[in-house]
Amino acid sequence: MIVTVDRERCCSSGQCALIAPEVFDQDEHDGTVLLLRPEPGPELHAAVEDAADHCPCSAISLS
Repeated sequence: MIVTVDRERCCSSGQCALIAPEVFDQDEHDGTVLLLRPEPGPELHAAVEDAADHCPCSAISLS
């Protein structure tokens, strides 16, 4: 799995960081998504998929 984020699209809801804190964080200045692990291990795939599903701005893409 490869994770990409669109910081321009991000609305700073923070759902991704709450659901998968090992993979996502929020910028301390504007709250937009920070991608910590663009290729998370298989043990994190379910949480990353859940985070992408809960992103209100569809700023997370998975491939």
